[in-house]
Amino acid sequence: MARVRYGARTEAELAATREKSAGIPDIWSTGVVAVWETDPDVVAAVLPPPLKPTGRPLVRVNISKVDLPGYPLGAGSVAVAAAHGDREGWYPLVMPMTHERALTGGREVFGEPKKLGEVLVERDGLVVSASLARHGIAFVEVRGAVSEPLPLPGPTEKTDFYFKFLPAVDGSGFDGDPVLVHCVRHEKVRKLERITGDVVLRESMYDPVADLPVRRLVEITIGEKSTDQKGRVVERVGAQDLLPYLHQRYDDPQQALDAPPEGSHS
Repeated sequence: MARVRYGARTEAELAATREKSAGIPDIWSTGVVAVWETDPDVVAAVLPPPLKPTGRPLVRVNISKVDLPGYPLGAGSVAVAAAHGDREGWYPLVMPMTHERALTGGREVFGEPKKLGEVLVERDGLVVSASLARHGIAFVEVRGAVSEPLPLPGPTEKTDFYFKFLPAVDGSGFDGDPVLVHCVRHEKVRKLERITGDVVLRESMYDPVADLPVRRLVEITIGEKSTDQKGRVVERVGAQDLLPYLHQRYDDPQQALDAPPEGSHS
């Protein structure tokens, strides 16, 4: 009988897949990062408990093109500074990716709020332009010119916070309590430059980052970096605490709250 591709994989095949994943070399990306201060009450409003604001109401946008062999990827995120206990990090609100492949692991394994979108990073001499777009709207754009090289930082550790959950089958909330994930990234930088420019936020009903206004621009940089990441579940979160924030994850949150009509699975 010919191989049935939906059939079970052998233990040897599964082991080979795990070994291949463990042996991935460093993957480098070229990315624009902009950080600004916004209104403290806005940051507090978007953080689900148990996350809390830090001492500074920061927003960070990261817009990158990733050098995956044979599979170039555009990846971005818009995040706010957050703290969980004594650990400070970032809480991403939206993470546009240009390919479905990049969504699956992040959403299903870590709970990352990834969505298909358009990611642009362009450089012409010293002039740089980068943007994130969905539904035909470039909801954030960073533009400017390289003004000076910056000293390379040593290897750094950064934490992102995610909530991993599954909407309930009957539309009543979640299948089990959501979990809070700490995703720790180790970052290496091989090139870093300062950009003098600005950040433009455009109105979008799907990605309302315009609600995080730029009150004071902290920095804009462009650089080449490589990161790895490991996640761990740190605690379970009450469903009623997270349900008011469900709309952050979906363009149409009603889909996650409605029980499917009888026979819709056929």
